[in-house]
Amino acid sequence: MSANVQKNRMTRRVLAAAAGLATMGALVAAMPAGAHDRGHGHGHGHGHGHNPRTVDVQLLSFNDLHGNLEPPAGSAGNVSETQPDGTVKAIPAGGVEYLATSLRTARKGNPYSVTAAGGDMVGASPLLSGLFHDEPTIEALNKLDLDVTAVGNHEFDEGATELARLQNGGCHPVEGCYEKGKKFKGADFPYLAANVTKEKTGKPLLKPYTVWKKNGVKIGFIGVTLEGTPDIVTANGVKGLKFHDEVETINKYARELDRKGVKSIVALIHEGGAPASTSYNYDCDSPGAGDGISGPIVDIAKGITPKVDALVTGHTHQAYVCTVPDPSGKPRMVTSASSFGKLYTDTTLTYDRRTNDIVRTSVKSANHIVTRDQPKAADMTSLISRWNKLAAPIANKPQGWISADINGRGSTALEKPLGNVIADAQLEGLAPADKGGAEVAFMNPGGIRADLVHKASGSEGDGVVTYGEAFTVQPFTNMMNVVDLTGAQLVAALQQQVSGSNEASPKILQISKGLTYTLDLTKTGAARVVTDSIKLNGEAIDPARTYRVAMNEFLAGGGDGFPALGQGTNKLVGASDLDMFNAYLAAHSSATAPLAPPATDRITVVQ
Repeated sequence: MSANVQKNRMTRRVLAAAAGLATMGALVAAMPAGAHDRGHGHGHGHGHGHNPRTVDVQLLSFNDLHGNLEPPAGSAGNVSETQPDGTVKAIPAGGVEYLATSLRTARKGNPYSVTAAGGDMVGASPLLSGLFHDEPTIEALNKLDLDVTAVGNHEFDEGATELARLQNGGCHPVEGCYEKGKKFKGADFPYLAANVTKEKTGKPLLKPYTVWKKNGVKIGFIGVTLEGTPDIVTANGVKGLKFHDEVETINKYARELDRKGVKSIVALIHEGGAPASTSYNYDCDSPGAGDGISGPIVDIAKGITPKVDALVTGHTHQAYVCTVPDPSGKPRMVTSASSFGKLYTDTTLTYDRRTNDIVRTSVKSANHIVTRDQPKAADMTSLISRWNKLAAPIANKPQGWISADINGRGSTALEKPLGNVIADAQLEGLAPADKGGAEVAFMNPGGIRADLVHKASGSEGDGVVTYGEAFTVQPFTNMMNVVDLTGAQLVAALQQQVSGSNEASPKILQISKGLTYTLDLTKTGAARVVTDSIKLNGEAIDPARTYRVAMNEFLAGGGDGFPALGQGTNKLVGASDLDMFNAYLAAHSSATAPLAPPATDRITVVQ
């Protein structure tokens, strides 16, 4: 952390402390000096003997784990850290063996410690977890002593019934029990889904909130997922469910908790924002022009009742510790810990036993890297090795060869090398007349969950792509669709990347070879797509002509804010996206002629 950042933070803390002292001046003067809660060493907690007026509650939090039990490979497993000289360093992070050690170390000396998560603990998971419907991840989270989590959109990938099984236990309805004589126990922490109700009854799908208690200290947790979950999950996943406004829901349950005498409240929200810097140690409250945080969480935070004392967020996979004013104008902490278990947030909530509320001026928070140079937690190592043995026959099968890293998830570019490979694989697999006659293919960027990494992940050797690695890139196994779209609908779809629900944070489709166009980011909305630059195999798109377009079933349903893609007709269903990807790797690579990262020259970006 730079000296300036430290100085700014110290200044803010001194000012906050001064504000707190001003209101508590007389009170503090009447208290004995030096009395504080046993085992803390924070200097908070004033009072008599064993019953101090305030105690520090440690809130540890993380989000968007996505079943990444093993350290994420390649650039997707790095955290950016700004150095004192202003340079940015990439630090390898994550893996539950290290996350467990980090959390257990952090808890030492904190008698009041609660661990909470901001959703997407499962779903879009690597093969080690995904192959077993994420039972290994729930087991790991139980061992981590997670106290509570909100649901995220990915908790709905396999529908409400499967989510209920993850909460309550029981073996998979189709695949049964994975280990002989062992029944899946389910999560021993509550999943909270305050803003998800059943259409038929109007009742909440899962618990809306829970209250954590210790020695008379009570903290309420309300959990919500983003209201737009149905737009980013397949229709089957959200069938029979209704998703409500995040702010209205949290305010409703905060009132209910308040009436029950629970005055300290934390909201777990699976929605987030984008800080001005991707470095985890960026000072989000810097006063400079363009500093701070943007995105949906800002308006949500400004609308949530002051009864809520802190917001743990997620979904955007960003790292931030920011203060956003509540409706009364008081600063309130809003945090997110990146993704894949690479960071955790440590927040101090000072609990006043007389008011049963959090002293807001004392709230402080910081993100910490889950480094890979600390000891591994032995119980997690044995969990991973147990499930790896079960997965090995499928996971280790070679699918193809690459000559270097082909970046997908870890690429910050709008056109990703791995996105081009996937789109080309889909076009090639569905171009034959009897397979759909596709002329162009689109891939949603959020569906690319990892990089293809050249370095061996196990004993397969460098450059070998195993089934497990391919699955980790495309874990949804969406069925492929080929549909008729007019040229006008094609153009509309490209414009929807940067307009409508995608205007604030564009979703740039990955496109197959032959399609080219210019994206002018100096313009706004749909005008960012230069329409007369759009060409297929060198020819301008004809608005009246019908084109055969390949995409996964999620996009073909209009998912991710692409209603134009949902207008396709004459649909033909093909193999899964993963099968197409593996077939392409097999056809285009060998040990002696590995697949090289493709050029990224399909989208010309003007900035």
